[in-house]
Amino acid sequence: MDSDPSSSSGSGKPGMEKKEEWNILNEMGGPQGIADSSLPGLLFVAIYSLTGGELKAAVIAAVGLAALIALFRLVRGEPLRFAVAGFVGVALAGFIATRTGRAEDFFLPGLFFNAGYALAYAISIFIGWPLIGVIIGPVTGEGMSWRKDPDKVKAFSRASWIWVGMFVVRLAVQLPLYLTGALVALGVAKTAMGLPVFLVCLWLTWLVLRSHGIDLGSFRQPRSSD
Repeated sequence: MDSDPSSSSGSGKPGMEKKEEWNILNEMGGPQGIADSSLPGLLFVAIYSLTGGELKAAVIAAVGLAALIALFRLVRGEPLRFAVAGFVGVALAGFIATRTGRAEDFFLPGLFFNAGYALAYAISIFIGWPLIGVIIGPVTGEGMSWRKDPDKVKAFSRASWIWVGMFVVRLAVQLPLYLTGALVALGVAKTAMGLPVFLVCLWLTWLVLRSHGIDLGSFRQPRSSD
């Protein structure tokens, strides 16, 4: 069941391979970022339900939790862009919900983000700049030179279609729940389709790239100074 790392890479250093794949994972937001982004939404739904529909209390709780998560990530020395982006996203969701007075609008920015990402990934494929290649190229040190290799362009395009599918499926499930005002179901769906689906798509991406001879573990990342 387990593959032999030495058979796909001549380095014979599985520890380094694991580290490189993790770095690439972090460039895509990391699993913790995906998980953290779900917690404020769950708290929002819980507080809104327990207080009998107190929208303001639910928003304050969600934004407060997002602020604590952002602070915690900054203290741990994680990239500023991930910590701030998570907080800003929740704050925007809370602002929209309080302005409209509709609790389900807390999840409206997420629907727009999914639609935007699906469109961006699809367009990138059609114009020959698949986003998976744009993301992974600089991380592996290859830059954009992969565009000169038709097989790599095809590989990154196929991998990018996986992410188009993920965003489209999220919309297909969550949009009807939003339109019908099914707040609890929407919160559960957003969480269930967050980290678990992200990890599945990441694994499928790795399989597609490896089938085209792109071994992410064979690239060397810059080492931080001791």
